[in-house]
Amino acid sequence: MKDLTMTEMMTKEDVTAMILSAKKTAGLTWEQIAEKIGMSPVWTHSAAMGMNAFPADKAKLMVSVMGLPQEAESVLVESPTKIWEQAVPTDPCIYRFYEIVGVYGPTLKALIQEKFGDGIMSAIDFNMSVTREENPKGDRVKVEMSGKYLGYNSW
Repeated sequence: MKDLTMTEMMTKEDVTAMILSAKKTAGLTWEQIAEKIGMSPVWTHSAAMGMNAFPADKAKLMVSVMGLPQEAESVLVESPTKIWEQAVPTDPCIYRFYEIVGVYGPTLKALIQEKFGDGIMSAIDFNMSVTREENPKGDRVKVEMSGKYLGYNSW
């Protein structure tokens, strides 16, 4: 993390680094942080990584909970630019999700369109959870996603 002078503006990357440092120092989990600010762990992590804008009241709580400088509050509420560093992720866990979409994306699209019509699942009006399922053959990762259906307009 860089030292900021008065003429430099704090960025989302700066605030993300501060959050990660504070999380590590405090020994908190994303579940614990999310509970303290009244949001889901999935959304909290995504927003902390700069991919979502915090509502003003949640930004204020995050600054307080994580012991961030007051200037971070205005950065947390800024609308993000959602870009990825790599076209194809190389982290094995992230790559598996990329692989899932590559293999099952056309299937999901076909099934959504059979059930709903020509449209998409919203990633704006959206919920996601990650849970652990006990299994005698080895515990399983359960990812549930729920997004509002948005039909394409014809004009």
